Amino acid sequence: MLEIIIISVLACIISILTFFSGFGLGTLLTPVLLIFFPAEYAIAITGIVHLVNNIFKWTLVRKSIKWPTVYRFGIPAILAAFIGAYLLFYFKDLNINYQYSLFNLSIEQNFLKLLISLLLLAFAIIELIPQTKNLKFDIKWLPLGGFLSGFFGGLTGVQGALRSAFLIKTNLSKEGFIATAVMISVLVDFTRIGVYFTNINFNTINDNNYLIIFTCLSAILGSLIGNILLKKTTIYFVQKFVNFCLICLAICLALGLI
Repeated sequence: MLEIIIISVLACIISILTFFSGFGLGTLLTPVLLIFFPAEYAIAITGIVHLVNNIFKWTLVRKSIKWPTVYRFGIPAILAAFIGAYLLFYFKDLNINYQYSLFNLSIEQNFLKLLISLLLLAFAIIELIPQTKNLKFDIKWLPLGGFLSGFFGGLTGVQGALRSAFLIKTNLSKEGFIATAVMISVLVDFTRIGVYFTNINFNTINDNNYLIIFTCLSAILGSLIGNILLKKTTIYFVQKFVNFCLICLAICLALGLI
């Protein structure tokens, strides 16, 4: 019960922080769940929460979806999400573990958890580089952007930053941009969750039904609070603080310290 309360509260806070920091829900929630679950379950549970939250957003913005952009970006994203999700369980089945000593402590780490942590760390560091803030790709690269976004979405759950970098030059209105991104995210989430559910033990998911339900509700509550209070404003200090915390968390996870 304590675990459910902790994760639910963190999910609500994380959902609010997405309005401050520029990071997506999946990027911030995944490393938190990695503390409590093996990598494949952490990503699967995050995927469920991410999907439910996106469906909620979809009901609000669906009228502004630009379908030609969804087709050009979304179809490659769906195909790549399937590949990325498949590779997640390929790496899991390799069952590679390694041991090392740190400050006279013997630490064992799983390769899959290390891989996910390093990818999260890479995305967080890239976010700190000023030049990446203005990173935009020509509209002709939309299919490639869809493939890359979908692939990393399937493998790690992290997809928002890449998606935005490729969609930003489509000259969509603010409403169209948000609605189209949400629609693409929903398609990727459905695809990767389908693969996750064919490869994981349902007993573990069933054992965590209440955790998933309360985490989903908390994330939606956080979205409502964030939308009311913050109006999608990015606060520089909060953005850097969240980025720093994400980097520290990813390093600790990669080292097997938590």
